[in-house]
Amino acid sequence: MTAEMVAPAWMHEQITAEQYDSWSEEQCAGIEIVDGMVVVSPSASKRHNRLARILANALEDAAGPDWNADTDFDVRLQDVPLTNRRPDVVVYRAETIDVTPTRPEHVLLVAEVVSPGSETTDRVVKVDQYAKAGIAFYWRIEQAATGVPLVYTYVLDPATKTYREGDVFTGVVKVAAPFPVRVDLGQL
Repeated sequence: MTAEMVAPAWMHEQITAEQYDSWSEEQCAGIEIVDGMVVVSPSASKRHNRLARILANALEDAAGPDWNADTDFDVRLQDVPLTNRRPDVVVYRAETIDVTPTRPEHVLLVAEVVSPGSETTDRVVKVDQYAKAGIAFYWRIEQAATGVPLVYTYVLDPATKTYREGDVFTGVVKVAAPFPVRVDLGQL
């Protein structure tokens, strides 16, 4: 095995929130931390990124001045052991834009665009993690065979810290609460 093939030590050891907070944005891009261990995510496809951007832009337009919608940044689900997820889309309180790290109490909704290889994580693992963290809404977006995205929505039951299934939308999302949204995802 050559030196280039050896993974850095931080990929084999639990890291703390303090260690992670000392890393640069470039070091944090493309990774998530689950129970203190680094999970490297493959680069998303152009279609994946485009869908996330369209959704974030539509949610941003609909959310009004109290909420922001963005893509690709950490949400700190827990400090010990460290769990940071990087949802594809995050709707969060506007007044917390400069608060770091972004915590579940700042977040209204997270959305994940399912890609080949992320099915189990997006359908099972992240659903459980986001619910236990107390994030009110979770959306999972999948590409249907017809090319029109399917949006599966989940609503948190605060008493049990689990999600109940909400509506499933095909192509166009219309949601009344917590703010009116009409997102036309169309053919991608």
